[in-house]
Amino acid sequence: IVGSSIENLDYEARKLLAPEGKIAIGKRAAELIPDNCSLFINIGTTTEQVARELANHRGIMVITNNIKTIEILRSSPGIELLIAGGVVRRSDGGIVGVAAVDFINQFKVDYAIIGVSAIDEEGLLLDYDLSEVRVAQAIIKNSRHVIMVADMMKLSRSAPVRIGHISQIDTLVIDGKPSDNFRTLCKENDVVIEIALP
Repeated sequence: IVGSSIENLDYEARKLLAPEGKIAIGKRAAELIPDNCSLFINIGTTTEQVARELANHRGIMVITNNIKTIEILRSSPGIELLIAGGVVRRSDGGIVGVAAVDFINQFKVDYAIIGVSAIDEEGLLLDYDLSEVRVAQAIIKNSRHVIMVADMMKLSRSAPVRIGHISQIDTLVIDGKPSDNFRTLCKENDVVIEIALP
């Protein structure tokens, strides 16, 4: 049960939420990433699923603040891996803090794969951890094309810290059909919706 608007579920519980949807989202998002490009991947169980689907890509550079993403991709010969330094969050292997933001700000990449904890009806992208949010903001700022991956539950959740707005996203990959109002909001902000059905 996802009920709190101020505290996220722990990592193992989040892995169990919408597993079929996350697999479908991961496949579709990975299809949008060509070989021979650079990309950021941030913290999250859905972004980790994208990493699994990228394993056979060639000539890509992945920059991440997620130890789990490194573990997933470290045996893929076609992928160069760079990991941010900073404070390691023991709960999920995320690397956060000022040092991680400084590291991300050294790059300008082709794509970003980002996850969020919640998306509200006004299009605000929300999370629970301010230090994680600062890294996500740096990733968005330093990417030419931002792909947000989110299961449908994110549209009914709330969280207290603002990452940004849907207008900063280029493509949303989601595992169901959002409401008419949300689709209109995306259309008004030139956000392409990719529906990845399980």
